[in-house]
Amino acid sequence: MKSLTLLRHAKSGLDNPALRDFDRPLNARGQKAARKMGAHAHDRLMIFDWVVASPALRVEETLGIFLAELEPPRPDPVWDRRAYLASAATLLDIIRETPDDAKHLLLAGHNPGIEELALRLAEGQRDTVYASLEEKYPTGALACLRLDCISWSDAGFGTGTLERFVRPRDIDPTLGPEY
Repeated sequence: MKSLTLLRHAKSGLDNPALRDFDRPLNARGQKAARKMGAHAHDRLMIFDWVVASPALRVEETLGIFLAELEPPRPDPVWDRRAYLASAATLLDIIRETPDDAKHLLLAGHNPGIEELALRLAEGQRDTVYASLEEKYPTGALACLRLDCISWSDAGFGTGTLERFVRPRDIDPTLGPEY
């Protein structure tokens, strides 16, 4: 069994039209959400062996704040350009390349790919956790899955069970519902 946590970047600023999408930073609300989600991961004793992320600024900032809340040692992220605005299929390819000695992978990126990946990994699951994910995967949210495989290369759609889906507003109501 492998554990996979999917983190969507926190809320970014849209107020500077001169910036490329890739270079958009987090806004104050996004920074707060990233900190709260990192604290939540800390409280849940999450330990990541491997971290892969989109190199977009908003993901980089989200991950920096999020990981700072965790106990050391923290793995250095692998910045994978393919994860920038990637499809679920591309993200699955990235997952399959994870070293097998890693038990828990944190993958940070963007919608719609992250959401589609979570839904497709756990396709066939019908419960309240899955229904919550189907409703919306907002910025800053975490989806925690258990994958029924020994090697990451065997991960595939339908091989996962969504164990937990946490949105920033679930931890701090001031971070929703329009979030």
